[in-house]
Amino acid sequence: MARVAGVAGRVVRGTVIACGVAAVAGVGIGYVTGEPVHPDDIASARRLPADFCQRLGDVTSLLPKATVAPKMTQTGSAEVHCRAAVEETSQTRFTAASLDVWITPYGGKMGGANQPPLQPATVARDAFEQAKGKALPNRPYPTKLDRIGQTGGQDWSVSLVVLRADIVVRVEYKAYPLTGDKAEQAALVMADRAIWESK
Repeated sequence: MARVAGVAGRVVRGTVIACGVAAVAGVGIGYVTGEPVHPDDIASARRLPADFCQRLGDVTSLLPKATVAPKMTQTGSAEVHCRAAVEETSQTRFTAASLDVWITPYGGKMGGANQPPLQPATVARDAFEQAKGKALPNRPYPTKLDRIGQTGGQDWSVSLVVLRADIVVRVEYKAYPLTGDKAEQAALVMADRAIWESK
C-alpha cells in the first residue's frame, strides 16, 4: 500500500509541475506561531538536494529563444541559488531575461543574550517579514511582491518572497519586452514550483 501511495505521489507531483501550476495544491498553512524551545529540540537547517534546480523543470518558455537553450545552474547547499539567463548581447533583437531563485531552509538560532533558540519556522517567518514587498491576497502561502516597470511598461523586474514553514523562497525575474502581469505570473509559477519541491 505504501509503495502504491508513493508511486501515486510521484505521478501527481509530475503532473502538477508539467502543467506549470501557479498555486500549490492543498490548504495554506499560513503563519506558524513560534514559541522559544529548549536547544536540544532545535533542528539544524536541512540541506536541499544537489539537483534541486533541475527539479524546477524547463524554464526556456520564460526566456528569449537562444541558439543554445539556457539551463538552470545551481550553487550553494545550505541556501540554494538557481539561475538561468539570456543576455541581450547574444540576441539579434531587443530582448533579454534573467531568472534567479533562492531557496533558504532555516534552522533555529539564538535570539539574543539570555534568550532560548527559536523554532526554524519562527526564524523563517522573521526573515519573510523583513523582506520588502506588498502582501498578495488569496495565496496558499504568505507571499510578498515587489515589481518595477520601465520603458513604456515593457521592461519589468519582479521580486517575490514566499514563506512555507522553515523555507523562504525568493524569485527575481527580469525580462523585456514583456507585460507586468505576465512577468508576475511567471515569477509566481517558479516560486510555487520551488515551494513544492522543498516539501
